Amino acid sequence: MSGIRRSFRLACSVLSALALLLAVGSAASAADRPATVSSGWNDFTCKPSAAHPRPVVLVHGTLGNSVDNWLVMAPYLVKRGYCVFSLDYGKLPGVPVLYGLGPIAKSAEELSVFVDKVRESTGVEKVDMVGHSQGGMMPRYYINFLGGAGKVNHLIGLAPSSHGTTMMGLTKLMDSVPGARKALGGMAQGLTDQALGSEFLKRLNSVPDTMPGVEYSVIATKYDQIVTPHGTNFLSGPNVRNILLQDLCPLDLSEHIAIGSIDRIVVHKVAGLLDPANAEPTTCKSVLS
Repeated sequence: MSGIRRSFRLACSVLSALALLLAVGSAASAADRPATVSSGWNDFTCKPSAAHPRPVVLVHGTLGNSVDNWLVMAPYLVKRGYCVFSLDYGKLPGVPVLYGLGPIAKSAEELSVFVDKVRESTGVEKVDMVGHSQGGMMPRYYINFLGGAGKVNHLIGLAPSSHGTTMMGLTKLMDSVPGARKALGGMAQGLTDQALGSEFLKRLNSVPDTMPGVEYSVIATKYDQIVTPHGTNFLSGPNVRNILLQDLCPLDLSEHIAIGSIDRIVVHKVAGLLDPANAEPTTCKSVLS
C-alpha cells in the first residue's frame, strides 16, 4: 500500500510540474518574442539555387518553437545558401512560446499545410526536413499517412522519439496510477502521444519505419535523458542512416536538448547530410566550423 501511495504522490508531482510549466508559458508575453527572424530564414521570396535545389523545413520539438529551437541551425544553413523555413505547431490555447503540446496527428496536419506553402512559394516538388525530438518523429506520420512521401526528399531526425519513450521509467509509473495517463493527456496530449504504448505510436508504427523514395537519417546521443531507452531513436530500413553523435566526436556530451539546439558538430553533420556530394568529415573539430 505504501508503494502505491508513493507512486501516486510522484504522479501528482509530475502533473503539478506540468501545470506549473504551462502556467509559466501562459504568463510569457508574446511581445517578448522576436517580431521577425533572420534574413533568409522564413523568407517566402527565397528561391532555391542549383547548388541547394530543395528548401529545408525545420520542425521543432516538444515545448519548442520555430525560433528558439533553431538559433544555431537556421543561420548556419542560410549562410551556406539554403532557403530555410520553420513552423510553430501543436499550440495549446493561451500558451505562447511552448509548443508541440497538442495531439501529434493534428500537428502532422499542420506540418502538411506548411510544407505545401513552402513548396508553392519556392516552386519545388520536394523539401528536405530536419526535426528535433517530436519534430523528428511526427513527420513520419505526415509521410506515412498524409501523403508526405511524395513531398519529402530527406528526413533528418535529431534525437527523435521514433518508437516512443519510457521517459526514464515515468511511463511505467504513470500506468501504475489509475487515470494518470488520461489526466496527463488531457493537459498536453503531445506528451502522452510519445509515451510508450500510446495509441498514436501504435498507429505510427503499424507500418514500416520508412517509405520508398524518402531518405532518412537519425542522429542520436547516448546521453539522451528524455528519449529512453537509448537506441529507440534509430529507424530500420534500407534507406536509413543511423548515427551516434559520440561516434563523430567521443568528447561530445550533448544530451537531448543540446543535440537539437546548440551543438555545432550536429549542425555540421546535418549540412553534410543535406549535401553529401560536398560533405566534409564531421569530427570534434567541426565545432569550429
